[in-house]
Amino acid sequence: MSSRKWGQTSRVREGRPYPLGATWDGLGVNFALYSRHATRVELCLFDERGRERERIVLPEYTDEIWHGYLPDARPGQRYGYRVHGPYAPRDGHRFNPNKLLLDPYAKQLAGEIRWAPHLFGYTVGHRDGDLSFDRRDSAAHMPKCVVVDPAFSWGAERAPATPWDRTVIYEAHVRGLTMQHPDIPESERGTFSALRHDAIVDHLAGLGVTAIELLPVHAFVDDQHLLERGLRNYWGYNSIGFFAPNPRYQSLGTVAEFKQMVARLHHAGLELIMDVVYNHTAEGNELGPTLSFKGIDNASYYRLADDRRYYINDTGTGNTFDLTNAGALRMVMDSLRYWVTEMRVDGFRFDLATILGRERHGFDASGSFMDAVRQDPVLNQVKLIAEPWDIGPGGYQLGAFAPGWAEWNDRFRDTVRSLWRGDAGKLPEFASRFTGSADLFNHHGRRPTASVNFVTAHDGFTLHDLVSYDGKHNEANGEDNRDGHSDNLSRNHGAEGETDDPAILSVRAQQMRNLLATLLLSQGTPMLLAGDEFGHSQQGNNNAYCQDNPLTWIDWEKAATPSAQAQAAFVRRALTLRRRYGLLRRNRFLRGEVDSETGISDIRWCAASGEPMQEHHWQDPGLSALTIVLDGRSPDSGLREPGRHLSLALLINTGSEAAHFSVGDDTLKFRRVLLQTPEQPLECDEQGGWTLPAGSLCLLAASSR
Repeated sequence: MSSRKWGQTSRVREGRPYPLGATWDGLGVNFALYSRHATRVELCLFDERGRERERIVLPEYTDEIWHGYLPDARPGQRYGYRVHGPYAPRDGHRFNPNKLLLDPYAKQLAGEIRWAPHLFGYTVGHRDGDLSFDRRDSAAHMPKCVVVDPAFSWGAERAPATPWDRTVIYEAHVRGLTMQHPDIPESERGTFSALRHDAIVDHLAGLGVTAIELLPVHAFVDDQHLLERGLRNYWGYNSIGFFAPNPRYQSLGTVAEFKQMVARLHHAGLELIMDVVYNHTAEGNELGPTLSFKGIDNASYYRLADDRRYYINDTGTGNTFDLTNAGALRMVMDSLRYWVTEMRVDGFRFDLATILGRERHGFDASGSFMDAVRQDPVLNQVKLIAEPWDIGPGGYQLGAFAPGWAEWNDRFRDTVRSLWRGDAGKLPEFASRFTGSADLFNHHGRRPTASVNFVTAHDGFTLHDLVSYDGKHNEANGEDNRDGHSDNLSRNHGAEGETDDPAILSVRAQQMRNLLATLLLSQGTPMLLAGDEFGHSQQGNNNAYCQDNPLTWIDWEKAATPSAQAQAAFVRRALTLRRRYGLLRRNRFLRGEVDSETGISDIRWCAASGEPMQEHHWQDPGLSALTIVLDGRSPDSGLREPGRHLSLALLINTGSEAAHFSVGDDTLKFRRVLLQTPEQPLECDEQGGWTLPAGSLCLLAASSR
């Protein structure tokens, strides 16, 4: 015990208030922590076994930042903070120096949270609830922050800088993608090292995607109630550190591992997009633990209700981060810039992004955070993707984000699912979704690529399960199947779940191809869920947030079966066509207007008979066949082959019977099949017509001079 030192030491210097966090300058480490309402801050130093060896009072307080400099500290030093101030929950303050706190700017964490009553600022079970004060030390149950050396040799690495109109996103989970891959060493599976393995990189590049979007990799917390049920947080939407990678995803235990992954992806021409959760933290509501922000400055970091004991809960998780506060906003902006400049990521997908634009009066596309990002010379050069909804007031804001943002388009998802399920009257809205959702995004100079189109995502059914289950089957989550969405717009096609009926399997395979083709041939930015190229199943679980096990991990042995490989080949073919033909990835919205000089429009909608669609056609709820012609002869068509104009026709039959299509005219003859979803080859008849089986589509090409 005599080796411990508490209080001020002569070796601490005043240091600087910036940069925030623990910064190694080659000679020592500067420590800086923002807290507007604290009265004292202690820096706690730990050895590698997690034993607290010293407490040092930060000697200076400048512009709401506590700071000090330790000339003998080095990278690898483990630390945390104890922050003093009023414990007055009714006033919004929850300071408790008995609780070790994580540095919001920590670049590396060692260890994980071990749940115990010691982690709570109040005494759990006390009759006064969160108004009570707990004096137990939480350090033994907390991970520790680690000082890092940021030095890394990037070599010839260069960001791919893929244009939006050529971007194809692949949404994946670090563990889900790699845990069962036989070519990856077991010690690396489920980590960043696995994602730079040739087996993964070659698959992604060969498939034709251009960016991998990782579910949250920021440090996050496993919920206590999940651990008690033998589960844990799989998705990771429970962040506690916005600069530190999650230790679970590191096999080497250093931030260099993440950088090595980025460099390898970039070398293969693949961008990395991070799914980030700046709308809330893992500290929950007034009954949640005190892990970091709550004990550093609760009233500054969180949005509090009029009764300041309680939190505004627009996220459904217990708390909401307050980006109208300058300190909280600065932390988020610094975090984003760090991941771009130091870790070299290429973009971000913002979970529940409406919250980030919510001011005191409601959502504002020009709110504090939105404007800060838009004017930032670093961040306005990377891909910014919003999940444009939350559960708060006015939470659904699809299409309302500012220029420079792309948005997840759930209306595309729902429309395409309904269309291929056979729901009546869906073709009119499908026309809008197929052409980039101009009704939502054609304003302020936004492009069709602002619509991130998807049919499936991590939240919901996989593609296989979408065509194999009528209802959700989430019993494994331990909530009696009450969790997850009940309306999935799915259809099992004759049997619930797995079956060996060849007729049902054939229909399901064709429906998966229909959904994939519609996604990958539509205007906008397509996003493919990892595993859908193989038909990966989660056995009907549409809310697998807590299933870190083979249920969610891609089964690469099944992915090698003939049927799975045939589906992957179909995806590769569709993406090859998307790359090859600019008509499928336009950077301008289609207008459908006839050019006065040529008499040709960039897009035509025709009934199966070949006649142009009229209002009565669109209003017919029984309409199930449609031809879409993208005419390469139009002056506004985009790319052309030298001396010739390529036109494309997409034939869609969502009905339960075969349909005959008359396509083209004397000047435009569609004779070449580029892509089809029926297994049997399609052939053009003598009159230039095509017959499509029930529930199928095909893409045709015609060239003209």
